[in-house]
Amino acid sequence: MTNDKPTLEVYQTGELTVVGFGGQKILDQIDLSACRTDVVALVEKHKCKVLAFDMTGVKLVPSGMLGLLTSIRNLGVEVHIYNPSEDVQEVLEVTRLNTIMPVHHINVGARSPEESRAK
Repeated sequence: MTNDKPTLEVYQTGELTVVGFGGQKILDQIDLSACRTDVVALVEKHKCKVLAFDMTGVKLVPSGMLGLLTSIRNLGVEVHIYNPSEDVQEVLEVTRLNTIMPVHHINVGARSPEESRAK
């Protein structure tokens, strides 16, 4: 991307694709349109079945990002949320998104959500 707004960081690709926000605390500067374009491209290119969002360090998620997470499920991809802060977890509970997107808490020192899930 050529703009100055922060975008997703891709940590792993494949059937399980892991993305995050590089430890940003507030995602209010995320270009949601560009983010969606990037996610759709990742899903298609890597035949992604599970998209894991690493929310480590994120304290505030704009409502548009919640809509984006929901719309990704419409692509036939399972969305998982890893390490949401208490505030983000509360938003997921209030919106009931935690009932359609598994929420996981893992040790940040673990190598990947897949490895932690295998334990």
